[in-house]
Amino acid sequence: MALWSGRFEEAPDAFAHRFGASLEVDKAMAAQDIAGSIAHAHMLAAQGIISGDDARAIEEGLCAIRSEIEAGTFAWDAADEDVHMAVERVLTERIGQAGARLHTGRSRNDQVATDLRLLATDLSGQLMEADVSLRAALIAEAEKNADVVLPGYTHLQHAQPVSFAHHLLAYYWMLTRDFMRMKFARIAADANPLGAAALAGTTYPIDRQQTTDELGFSSTMPNSLDAVSDRDYLLDLEYACSVCAMHLSRLAEEIVLWSSTEFGFVTLADAWSTGSSIMPQKKNPDFAELVRGKTGRVVGSLVGLLVTCKGLPLAYNKDLQECKEGALDAAATLTDCLRVMEGMVSTWTVNAERMAAQAATGFTAATDVADYLAKAGMPFREAHEVVGKLVLDCEKRGAGLEDLTLEDFQAASPLFGPDVVGTLNPAAIAGARNSFGGTGTQAVAEQIVLAKSTLDKDKGQLG
Repeated sequence: MALWSGRFEEAPDAFAHRFGASLEVDKAMAAQDIAGSIAHAHMLAAQGIISGDDARAIEEGLCAIRSEIEAGTFAWDAADEDVHMAVERVLTERIGQAGARLHTGRSRNDQVATDLRLLATDLSGQLMEADVSLRAALIAEAEKNADVVLPGYTHLQHAQPVSFAHHLLAYYWMLTRDFMRMKFARIAADANPLGAAALAGTTYPIDRQQTTDELGFSSTMPNSLDAVSDRDYLLDLEYACSVCAMHLSRLAEEIVLWSSTEFGFVTLADAWSTGSSIMPQKKNPDFAELVRGKTGRVVGSLVGLLVTCKGLPLAYNKDLQECKEGALDAAATLTDCLRVMEGMVSTWTVNAERMAAQAATGFTAATDVADYLAKAGMPFREAHEVVGKLVLDCEKRGAGLEDLTLEDFQAASPLFGPDVVGTLNPAAIAGARNSFGGTGTQAVAEQIVLAKSTLDKDKGQLG
């Protein structure tokens, strides 16, 4: 029988019960539910609302239930509507009236809000740890491949040679911003709704600061209506997950391209690849493709919660039961994607010669040739026109800029000297761009130092 059944003359329809139940999803926050209940019992006893004996019996009973849940021996009952009802029912069966007094001065509305905030805090912390771990792998790969050059792209066309380390560090900085969003989601969840009761507070002389302190919240929510109906912190969490998943999807797409026969820039380790059931030669980047694919799932959770919340009047509505599964799935999915990406990046083989060969194709030196003329005194727009015509001539001849003789260059402009040939080396082109944030050798070295410093600072914010 449901703990709210007193007002009803008959039990819910069996299908309606299954439709309305959330026990399977709620099990994920059993530990948070028990922690909140223990803190609530401590506060009730401290305020003289229940006896100290009752509080001790409640705590002992809840600790026993928590141990059974952790061990996998707790007997869940499908008749229970949610984890709150399941735990309270078993507690009351075991310790009697003391268990029935636990719910004094609170509602399931503020109870579930407390559980969710504690859970969101934990999930954000786990994501931050996985983010830091992948960023460390990217730095390690950048250092290992500091001298490797590949073609940089715009519109997926060869643009200018860049350092592979510089390319990897672009993703490092994306993930650094993701870390900040995850951290903000953790901060957003860090407020105590317990004591708001159903929506209006309670007449019992509760001490909300006590539960705030015991549960480790940094503040107490000042409005009871907001406390039970707010799910912004889950939106913040799912937004952080969505942006990070999008960043991983971009890197996954590059890994798919890089590992193809056409590119051949990297070879994925066997442990992070799969084969074909019919084609013996295949080595497929399935895990990169899955990271790319799961991004839609993560973003879908965010959109789902936004739509769920958009038309809800104050205060609590049953619609909010739908907020849990998406947040749990988004966080779990992204955590897995971060770990998979770390596995691929830290074990791949970088084919430096193939990258360097491609960096020299597609007229990637054209900008530097134009800069050569500009530095010799020609206005850049004129230099751009001169080099554009050289490229057009090369295309007609089936040649590259590196195939031109000094006479060819000087026929286009007398400003070209014998040293123009030095502007055509991809490694030199990439290495010379030492403006702050550039792909130059010194700039990338400085960037790695900055990245390590940022990573160390963020590691200090874990836990």
